[in-house]
Amino acid sequence: MFKKILIANRGEIAVRVIRACRELGIRAAVIYSEVDRASLHVQLADEAYLVGPPAPRDSYLNIERIIDIAHKAQVEAIHPGYGFLAENADFATRCEQEGIIFIGPNSRALRLVGDKLMARQTMEAANIPIIPGMKAVGRDSSVYAEEAKRLGYPVMIKASAGGGGKGMRIVYEEKELKAALEAGKREALAAFGDESVYLEKYLEEPRHVEFQVLADNHGNIVHLFERECSIQRRHQKIVEETPSQALTPELRQRMGETAKKVLQVSGYNNAGTVEFLLDKNKNFYFLEVNARLQVEHPVTELVTGIDLVHQQIKIAAGEKLSWKQDDIKQNGQAIECRIYAEDPARGFLPSSGKILYLQEPRGPGVRLDSGIYAGWEVPIYYDPILAKLIVWGENREIACRRMQAALRDYVILGIATTIPFLRDVIGHPEFMAGRTTTNFIPQHLANWCEMNREPDLKRLAQAAAAYMEINRKPVYRAEGLERLTRPSPWQTLGHWRIGGGD
Repeated sequence: MFKKILIANRGEIAVRVIRACRELGIRAAVIYSEVDRASLHVQLADEAYLVGPPAPRDSYLNIERIIDIAHKAQVEAIHPGYGFLAENADFATRCEQEGIIFIGPNSRALRLVGDKLMARQTMEAANIPIIPGMKAVGRDSSVYAEEAKRLGYPVMIKASAGGGGKGMRIVYEEKELKAALEAGKREALAAFGDESVYLEKYLEEPRHVEFQVLADNHGNIVHLFERECSIQRRHQKIVEETPSQALTPELRQRMGETAKKVLQVSGYNNAGTVEFLLDKNKNFYFLEVNARLQVEHPVTELVTGIDLVHQQIKIAAGEKLSWKQDDIKQNGQAIECRIYAEDPARGFLPSSGKILYLQEPRGPGVRLDSGIYAGWEVPIYYDPILAKLIVWGENREIACRRMQAALRDYVILGIATTIPFLRDVIGHPEFMAGRTTTNFIPQHLANWCEMNREPDLKRLAQAAAAYMEINRKPVYRAEGLERLTRPSPWQTLGHWRIGGGD
């Protein structure tokens, strides 16, 4: 097993991996940008290293800088989290060249499945059903226009080099295509360092169902069942659950075996997610492979009892999977809500600023993966995810009720968040009935605004008191590649003094 790992990420996913490292007896080193000096992942890590300025291309996407830090910190492996360089084959290759283990798929498999076009070609050759679309990146806008006519509108623009909804655009008419392509390329470049995009036929009102798969370095592959991810805004998931209400046992088995075949034909190892679209007639189509840990991995952990980050690390260290397919069972229902620093009443515009007050939900069956604390300044430079709220129940009705209660108990003041919107999603009759598609939000909550909620004076008073205390927080120095000293409890208390006796 490894003695020290570098986590090349930030926020709640970096905190999640730090906790896994602690449980496995591994020291965790992290990187941070100049704007992330006071972030929670920096405070929790055993070691922290400044990687660069706030812009992602100068920090969390800076491969050479991260490799230099890995050598300085003398780590044996790098965990990329999700986003940033997690699906970057060049980064995995550099790790291999430098003798550093990349906790993810090997660079060849990553290059194959990380490029959505190459993955589509491979799956089509293996007789796995795919959505009609382009077979190569276009040279200019005229090529995309011809392909769109061939496929028939509406079409979907997708980034070739990454996922998470980045770069995705739906185009309904030819006059919209050029502007959408330019916007998709800009977003893809900013998120993945690669502006390549392609077109697929857009399936209207499908369900988005994905399968979690694990593959070790010894040829063993298992799936850990499905996750339903149909509740999306701007093509990015915000609510996930398992099991899916759409799958029969027979369909679940077929899709699970297909997901395993996808990884097998790709020569894939470590954790991965095979994504499908499921149409109204229960036909499923291969969408893509997310060659990393998924944001929504906790719901799978809650219903299977298998820690996916532990498994990633163990597989990377050369260990074999501990189970056969028949050993893995689903137990109960799990739901996850992603908590974003966004204003849902203003088209989900990002919201930055200081968190003045934080009250986190607790209780049986409630889990919170978070990267924030009261007094932290939410930056403008990165994906706005703050935390993930996950609940488990013996059945779906209990899980939904538990999530509603947890969202009512979750308070973040000082910035706009998606919490009130998520309360209305979970409480919607169509969601409660399990009738969800990727068009759920446009159909049912398109003009959402928070209503019938009076201000909570007690919470506002608590926020005011917290704000006064937060403004007296200490400042920590960290320069160059020097290790950032973890703040002591005395520092985090703010101003204090030792009182004298009488």
